Amino acid sequence: MRFVDEVLIEVAAGNGGRGCLSFRREKFAPMGGPDGGDGGDGASVYVKADNNFNTLLDYRYKRKFQAKNGESGSGADCTGHGAEDLILTVPIGTLVYDQGTNDLIGEVTKDQQTLLIAKGGWHGLGNARFKSSTNRAPRQTTPGTPGEVRQVRLELKLLADVGLLGLPNAGKSSLIRAVSAATPKVADYPFTTMYPNLGVVSTGPGHSFVMADIPGVIEGAAEGAGLGIRFLRHLSRTRIILHVVDIASNDVTAIVHDIKTIANEVKQYNPELAKRERWLVLNKIDTLPPEDAQTLCKEIVKKLKWKAPVYPISAAQRQGTDALVRDLMATIENNKP
Repeated sequence: MRFVDEVLIEVAAGNGGRGCLSFRREKFAPMGGPDGGDGGDGASVYVKADNNFNTLLDYRYKRKFQAKNGESGSGADCTGHGAEDLILTVPIGTLVYDQGTNDLIGEVTKDQQTLLIAKGGWHGLGNARFKSSTNRAPRQTTPGTPGEVRQVRLELKLLADVGLLGLPNAGKSSLIRAVSAATPKVADYPFTTMYPNLGVVSTGPGHSFVMADIPGVIEGAAEGAGLGIRFLRHLSRTRIILHVVDIASNDVTAIVHDIKTIANEVKQYNPELAKRERWLVLNKIDTLPPEDAQTLCKEIVKKLKWKAPVYPISAAQRQGTDALVRDLMATIENNKP
């Protein structure tokens, strides 16, 4: 399925139904008076989060959504039917913006949560509403008010506890495959990952967390190079970022440069995201002799003056992944809001 995380749509709520102008005309009620009923309310437009959806693809092809109008009132004090609200189903983590003002209307972060994005029109009043002691035969009615029409932008930010960050081919997809049931494509060429993937990592009954893998970030990403910068928004809700690094080159200078490059791109994109807790995952230790891998990892940490946790692993061989997952689970559970 194609992944779509941002769309622009137009939503139009329904208009309120017109009030009715009517008078009773019955054989034995010559002074029957006004009996025009009110119209019905127009339908509103809502978005509703659904755990079964993970992309905004449905809104890429259909861009306009019109809710139904309320029915007009009728005689005998009959009120018109209100229209049924229009519900647009979206993935959990969707934000809704007013495209004209760029104001955030709201977001849905829980399954089945709803958000009003366009209010339906108010019903019109029938002439029975205007009857008084001085106006026995009113001919006033009111039309229903129009429903809201808005251009809205839907943005999806995946809800995950842990996010994977790194250059293309650093082994992010291999890592999420190793520790979860997710099956992203893994290959030995850049940009194998074209869109974010989610995986649920379980450490035992009742203990699990969600991991997100995004396309690789490259130098110049903040100016539009590559794919990853577009998807960095999906890391904004993660509690912990794992910076996955390929150490197979055994070149400490090049590896440290790559780590700093990615950190700088994230900072340019969003300074607040750059302050997020970030662990260093030195991947592909299986490509080097054990002593060389150990020495290299120590040199990288020393040159970076790294203070956060560091995990030498081999995602392909699943070396070191158990300890990484265990410590992630403990940190997430100890810092639950």
